Amino acid sequence: MTPLLDIDCLSAGYGAVQALSDVSLQVMSGEIVTLIGANGAGKSSLLMSICGDPKPRAGRIRLTGEDITGAPTHAIMRRGVAQSPEGRRIFPRMTVRENLLMGAEALTREDPAAQLEQVFTLFPRLKERLAQRGGTLSGGEQQMLAIGRALMSKPRLLLLDEPSLGLAPLVAKLIFGAIRRLNAETGLTVLLVEQNAFQALRLAHRGYVLVNGRITMEGSGAALLARPEIREAYLGGHG
Repeated sequence: MTPLLDIDCLSAGYGAVQALSDVSLQVMSGEIVTLIGANGAGKSSLLMSICGDPKPRAGRIRLTGEDITGAPTHAIMRRGVAQSPEGRRIFPRMTVRENLLMGAEALTREDPAAQLEQVFTLFPRLKERLAQRGGTLSGGEQQMLAIGRALMSKPRLLLLDEPSLGLAPLVAKLIFGAIRRLNAETGLTVLLVEQNAFQALRLAHRGYVLVNGRITMEGSGAALLARPEIREAYLGGHG
């Protein structure tokens, strides 16, 4: 079976800084795959490389078998990739509705009503805040908005970069629950970068460990959770 996302021996960086070295991973259609690692390991750089910036220095990136290596970001997005970036990056002066419609207008001419309803089913609070400016939302609501905006383009592959960052534990749990529900009910494929390794590995079908820009370990979420070195390095008091 052809992977939805196939990254083969990818190297990338910024100027003289080598962020990724010989990274290979696959994401099959319908999977949640998580990428865990310490700060500075290259996790966000990998997601950004998938989206076309930074452009790979070596290796290939394929989406359903199609080579998208070095393609411009807008072309990659039009092939069914959407990202909810680290730090959310919503438009603070726009309303919730306007933020969501920006996600739809960038990539499709279709009536956004059905996608709006999907987002509101997943995050009812956004419907209650529809006319509110994005910058006045709580951190958790802004994260819901960032994910909702990404969903508006009806992606095949959703890239989530640190969705629990800066959130209270209960709010983070709600976000993880929404990701699980989205995958279970719609089959949406998710590649998740997350510092909360415990929650990420519980959620994911499979995971990869990134250390200093290199993949050092991979396996099912349950198998990685069971490994003593993972518990010691990333799980703190868990496990």
